[in-house]
Amino acid sequence: MRDPYVVGAVIDLGVCLDLISSTGIHAVESAYLDFVDYCNTASVTVPENTGGQDALFRKLDCAVINHLHKVRDPTKLPPFDSVKGVLIEDDPIYPKSGVNRKTHFQICVRSLECIRGVFRVPDDQLTQTAKPPPMAGRKKEVLQLRD
Repeated sequence: MRDPYVVGAVIDLGVCLDLISSTGIHAVESAYLDFVDYCNTASVTVPENTGGQDALFRKLDCAVINHLHKVRDPTKLPPFDSVKGVLIEDDPIYPKSGVNRKTHFQICVRSLECIRGVFRVPDDQLTQTAKPPPMAGRKKEVLQLRD
């Protein structure tokens, strides 16, 4: 077995279905209504999101987004190259917090041309702890992009 490592990628989102924007949300909402109508007309059961409170198995979401891609095919609208969104999972980090433990940003790249490059993150850039060091005594760090 090989040792695991972290990879990074440079991605151009291209034409992106942005599930953070009102336009993207409206598109998926409309696609949902059309998808449910399509399923009912075809006497097909509408899939469900399952997997507990976090709906870890998002069969309905996946089907609706795929339906949106398909209904765009015959139109003059360009296909989506990527999809991005925020997934809120797990419990709040403290009582009444709007931040949850496993909230994360997710990107789906549908067009390989959007992947501009990949790289392995050097081991010395990784940390072995899940918790950051205490703020007291830490220097302010500035992220610099390299050429």
